[in-house]
Amino acid sequence: MTTPTNKNDPSSSKVANSSDGLRNRANEQGRPQSQQWSRLLVLCIAVALGGVVTARALCPDVAWLSRQHIDLLCSVPSSLLNGWHAAPNTMSNGTHEFRETMILISVDGLRQEYLERGLTPHLLEMSKTGLRADYLNPIFPTLTFPNHWTLMTGLWAESHGLVANKIFDPATKKVWLPTKKESFEPEWWFGEPMWETAQKAGLKTADIMWPGPRTSQSGATPTYSVPFNFSYPIDAKLDRILEWMDMPIEERPQLITMYEPSLDNSGHETGPHSLRTNQTLAKIDSWAGNLTASLQARNLSDIVNVVILSDHGMADTSAPELIYMDEILGEDFVTIEYIDGWPSMGLHLFPEANASRILEKLYAAEDPTKFEVFTRETMPARRHYANNPRIAPIFITPHLGYALTTTVLNGTEISVGNHGWDNIYPDLRAVFLTQGPFAERMKTKAAAYASGSPRSDSDLWQSTKGSGSDGYVMTNFNNIEIYNLAMHMLGIQDRAASNNGTVGFWDAYV
Repeated sequence: MTTPTNKNDPSSSKVANSSDGLRNRANEQGRPQSQQWSRLLVLCIAVALGGVVTARALCPDVAWLSRQHIDLLCSVPSSLLNGWHAAPNTMSNGTHEFRETMILISVDGLRQEYLERGLTPHLLEMSKTGLRADYLNPIFPTLTFPNHWTLMTGLWAESHGLVANKIFDPATKKVWLPTKKESFEPEWWFGEPMWETAQKAGLKTADIMWPGPRTSQSGATPTYSVPFNFSYPIDAKLDRILEWMDMPIEERPQLITMYEPSLDNSGHETGPHSLRTNQTLAKIDSWAGNLTASLQARNLSDIVNVVILSDHGMADTSAPELIYMDEILGEDFVTIEYIDGWPSMGLHLFPEANASRILEKLYAAEDPTKFEVFTRETMPARRHYANNPRIAPIFITPHLGYALTTTVLNGTEISVGNHGWDNIYPDLRAVFLTQGPFAERMKTKAAAYASGSPRSDSDLWQSTKGSGSDGYVMTNFNNIEIYNLAMHMLGIQDRAASNNGTVGFWDAYV
C-alpha cells in the first residue's frame, strides 16, 4: 500500500519538482527513465545512511547530478527514507497516518436471534455495509470464560485449560472461580492471546475488561489495559477507544479488544425475552451506531476493521425440569470430592470412591432425552472436551429444558436465563459481524463467485445479495477461527501462534 503524498507539505512539492529536474537531465543524457529512478532510490538511501561520500562510492558516475541536487537530497533524506519504509504498512485518513487496525468487541450473551427483534438497526446496518455470519458457533461448554479465552487464543477448552466457569484442578487441588483474584494468575490460562502475538510482531495493543488474565504465561501484558469493573459504563468504553484512536501513530494501538457484560446480566436476571433485556439490547445497538459514526467522522471506515461478536447466546431457563443427582447416587454421593462444570456436573471422586458403581447407577438412571453420562473416553469428539485433567472423569450433561441439582439446592442455583448447555441449541448461538477493509476484500471475492466466476467455495456463503435485505452472510463457523481472523486483519498471519483454527480458513474468503 502506497503512502499518500501530503499535498500540503512544502517539502513534498520541493522534492517532486527537483526530481522532475533530475529526470529531465537524465533523459537528456540518454539514460532510460526507469533506470534513473532506480539509481535515484539507491542514491537517496546512500545519502541518508552515509552522506554524499557513500553516495558517490555507490554511484561513481554521480557527477551528472549537480551540487544543488546533492544538497537537496542531503536535506530531506530522513523523510524520504521513512516514507519508503512506511508505505507498505500505513494508510492516510486525509490528515494522519494509520496502520492496519482491528477493534474487537464482545457483547456477552448477544444471541443470534436478538438481531431479528427489530431493536438493532445500527448492528444490522453495520452487517449490511460490512457482512455477518449466519451465526457464530461457541465452543462447548457455552460459558463466558471458556469461550472468551477461545476467542482470544483460537484454542478449544481442552487445549487452553479454562474448561468451565467453575474448575477443580486435581493436580493442585485448587479451585478456579471468577470471583477469586488468584483465578487470574497465568498458571490457569494456557495458549497465546492475540494481543501477545501482536506485540511480538511489534504492534501496540489495548484492552478493556476482556475476561482473562492481565499477564500471559510468558509474562506479556497489553500495552494499555483497563481492568475488569462491572460498573464501568459502556459510553466510557467508547471514549477510551476513541482516545486510543486519536493517539499519535507511534503510540496508537493497532489491536483494541473490549468486553461488555450488561446484556448477559439482563438475560440472567430477567430472562432473554424480558423488557429489560430488550432495553439493554437497544442501548448496545445505539452504542454501536455511535462507534460507527465516530469512526466515520475520523474518516476511518476504510482503515479500521471493526468486529462485534458474542461468546454465546441465552436460553429461557425459568421452568426447567429438575434432576436430583444425590437421589440417583444415594450413599455414593458423599464419595464425590468436587463437582464442577455447571450446568453440567463434572464428578471428581475421592480415591476411596467406587467409580464403577457410580457409573452403573448413572447409566441405569440415564434418559437420553433429559441427560447423558460421559467419561473422557466416551465424550463426543465434536465437543473437543476430553484431553485435559481438569475435565472431570465422569461428566453429566443435561439437555436444554432440564437442570441437574441436589435436594439441598433444589434448583436455587438456576436463574431465569442461562447458558452453558451443548452448543447445538439455536438459543445458544452467538453473533458475528464485521465492517472495514477486510470485509470489503471478502465481499469482492464473494461477488466474483456470485457473478459466475469459476470458484469452489459455494459453501462459504449463505447469501451474497449485496444490494438485498440480507447483504453478505457467511455460513456459520466455529469461534476458534477468530484468533486467525485477527492475525489476517493485522497483517501478521505469518506470526500466528499454534492454535486449533482451520488452516487456510480465511484464505478461502480473501
